[in-house]
Amino acid sequence: MTDQDVAVATPPNNEDPERPDRSIAEQLVEQARTDGVDLVGPGGLLSNLTKQILKTGLAVEMEEHLGYEKHSAEGRNGENSRNGTRSKTVITEVGPVDLDVPRDRDGSFEPKTVKKRQRRLDGVDSIVISLTAKGLTTSEVEAHLMEVYSTEISRETISKITDRVLDEMADWQNWPLDRVYPVVFIDALVVKIRDGQVANRPVYAAIGVTVDGKRDILGLWVGTCGEGAKCWLRVLTEIKNRGVEDACMVVCDGLKGLPESIEATWPLAIVQTCVLHLIRNTFRLASRADWDKMARDLRPVYTAVNEADAAGRLDEFHQVWGTKYPAIKGLWSRAWPEFVPFLDYSPEIRRVIYSTNAIESLNARFRRATRARGHFPNEQAGWIQPVNATPGGSFPSESSRSRASAGVRQPSRLRGRLFICAATNSR
Repeated sequence: MTDQDVAVATPPNNEDPERPDRSIAEQLVEQARTDGVDLVGPGGLLSNLTKQILKTGLAVEMEEHLGYEKHSAEGRNGENSRNGTRSKTVITEVGPVDLDVPRDRDGSFEPKTVKKRQRRLDGVDSIVISLTAKGLTTSEVEAHLMEVYSTEISRETISKITDRVLDEMADWQNWPLDRVYPVVFIDALVVKIRDGQVANRPVYAAIGVTVDGKRDILGLWVGTCGEGAKCWLRVLTEIKNRGVEDACMVVCDGLKGLPESIEATWPLAIVQTCVLHLIRNTFRLASRADWDKMARDLRPVYTAVNEADAAGRLDEFHQVWGTKYPAIKGLWSRAWPEFVPFLDYSPEIRRVIYSTNAIESLNARFRRATRARGHFPNEQAGWIQPVNATPGGSFPSESSRSRASAGVRQPSRLRGRLFICAATNSR
């Protein structure tokens, strides 16, 4: 029997090598309970662990920088060596941590674990932006951090943290888009913005459905006056200039002149009027007492099998309500060419394209922020930034930008969570 004839069976290793050893965690928790130490908070288990990890990371970086371990004889050769430490307090996700950062004699040590002049870990900035996105004012964020994390961050610092994302927002506003979007949803929401004095300003929003069936926020634009077709033409032209050569269907409200603006931008695009907007406009021309009955009579119109069936159902509706509300007949007559396109599709697709509900998630976040603040202090505060959209997502990195320039399509930058870069000025 030779060595080649012998095979040693190795037991399968089903454990994830990156998973922390649970027994170690249990020992730490048990030791903390024995010593009467809290798991969280100042001086707690997590705080001490964070401090130890940061301290170890700094020590390892210093050893790699100098090329020898601490107390080694190699440090006595007269070249660069350790030169004591400097104390600093770093704000982390588990609270403030006091560190002794090692120094070298020639001052060339540039730590990466905790950088020079860094007083906060990146996770703290994410917490501040997230709380601001949920509509909290700077005073409320300051109080929350003190109450939950025992961390004191001034309102001025909170404002600076949120201001840092403005450059990323500008990059996102100019990011190249796909050549074709099967469906584009556009809508505007009026918000209060202070520009000398508080005034109502429209925020134009556009969402595109990609050929993969995913959704991208194409952009957000704060208007200077009321919503109008000319303003929409500028917005659509900018979208086209960013690479969108064509849109198969554009879903919009019934704003006068908007179909012409869409046709001027993408001549072959089908314009679909939002059915919900059309129904609401119908109700505005009728007495509130008749709304329930009119809603029941209108349902057969927008659930019809095809255009001919819908036309017959609409005639029946006008026979009941046309005499009492003649203006409604004119409203539907004008909107009919943009109302009927969705009737050519199956019920599953109709539910997607019959309204601008795809943008309502954006509008809901605007309303949440304005409810908390009353108004936005400036135009930048009214923008929405889709960061951390995917579980590991953020704005594209430099490497992804280079791939984009090479013609590789980037992943959708809208998958779920949206952060509102809301007002950072305290009221």
